[in-house]
Amino acid sequence: MRLLAALVLTFSTAWPADLRVGAASAKITPPPGAPMAGYYYNRAADGVHDDLWAKAIVLDLGGTRAAIVACDIAALPRPIIEQARREIERDPGIPPERVMISATHSHTGPVVLSGATRYNLEGEMLRIGKRYAADLPKMIAEAVRKASATLAPARVAAGRGHEDSLTFNRRFDMKDGKVAWNPGKLNPNIVRPAGPIDPDVPVVYFDTPKGDAVAAHVNYALHLDTVGGTEYSADYPYTLARLLREARGNNMLTLFSIGCAGNLNHIDVKWADKQKGHNEAARIGTVLAAEALKTMKRLESLPAGSIQARSVMLKLPLPEVSATDLEWARKITPSFGKPNAAPFMDLVRAFKFVDVAERKGELLEAEVQVIALGDQLAWVGLPGEIFTELGMAIKTASPFRYTVVSELANGSIGYVPNRKAYPEGAYESESARCGPGSGEMLVDAAVRMLVDLRKESR
Repeated sequence: MRLLAALVLTFSTAWPADLRVGAASAKITPPPGAPMAGYYYNRAADGVHDDLWAKAIVLDLGGTRAAIVACDIAALPRPIIEQARREIERDPGIPPERVMISATHSHTGPVVLSGATRYNLEGEMLRIGKRYAADLPKMIAEAVRKASATLAPARVAAGRGHEDSLTFNRRFDMKDGKVAWNPGKLNPNIVRPAGPIDPDVPVVYFDTPKGDAVAAHVNYALHLDTVGGTEYSADYPYTLARLLREARGNNMLTLFSIGCAGNLNHIDVKWADKQKGHNEAARIGTVLAAEALKTMKRLESLPAGSIQARSVMLKLPLPEVSATDLEWARKITPSFGKPNAAPFMDLVRAFKFVDVAERKGELLEAEVQVIALGDQLAWVGLPGEIFTELGMAIKTASPFRYTVVSELANGSIGYVPNRKAYPEGAYESESARCGPGSGEMLVDAAVRMLVDLRKESR
């Protein structure tokens, strides 16, 4: 890999040059029986509600290319990213530093096996899971190859929608002075949310010089865990993409990436109705599609300018794990993968203690990446479930008019809380594999690169 710790690489091509854009998808639905992701117990897929896809948008200016990719998967381990980038570098020839690959975080997609796992898989589920992980990088690369093959002259425009009725902070200040995670609907002990939401709906739109839709990138900070069950599904982005395609033309690809939603989900604690299943996913996707379509009426045309990319590998501190913690955790580990075999938070803490201890002090590596198109539009990729305060901080500090921040990009290091959340405790902080201050390190790195690229784009 060309990405080395503390190494920063920059690529650019000068104006004038004609922007070309290609967009395509590759089906990545696993076979039946594959292990499904998202929880602390094993479940095998037994059907398909809607197929899973790797979706790619490829940009080209004067021969300099970049690719934005999103996969309908809960998380992509770093080795899978590295292998997919090698495939993409080989064909169609885009360097790894200019390829951003993110996961949407659908909980109705497969476990992607690589390294440590909390699932303790065995038998047929393990065999299918290994085969799928081996094949996935080539499937991701296929989406990029197909998109590159469709490159044609295009225009770019961007807008920023606002949707605050779908996403909720899932951490709450309670009457007992503690912070609780998902405390339940209509809980009388809730005082207030312990943090904000991010209502931004960035939309980046590409069309032909004749006005025919090519692709739209829609980004939103909302956890993808609305469906449940054992059928494969892309969750609410499925409805989003279907409705945008119906409204803008069958040839348009909608690429959805999740914003910084580590502490956000769709549960409205003030609303008594059940919020689970395909109906709920369809409701959310419909509302989000409506906001994206409204935003498309007020898009701002942007000059292409240049394609630039920077990436840096950070080394993040680990949380402290004592010998007592580890001894306790070893007693819990046989419960991994078994439903209700141990209290949920015991499973969370035990897996975290074992996982961190087995690193033997080796710091956690995390890639922060920025890809910029001209001097008004930039994409930021962060490799974990990032607290929304951190993503908002990047967008606030960015000198680019439009900054799209995607979590679970180029790897997955687990939850990344802001510094305030660590002493508050609750699920995300208890689960985090990185120590306090890690999230702020990601923000600082992203902002530095954004500022540098903005200066160089002038």
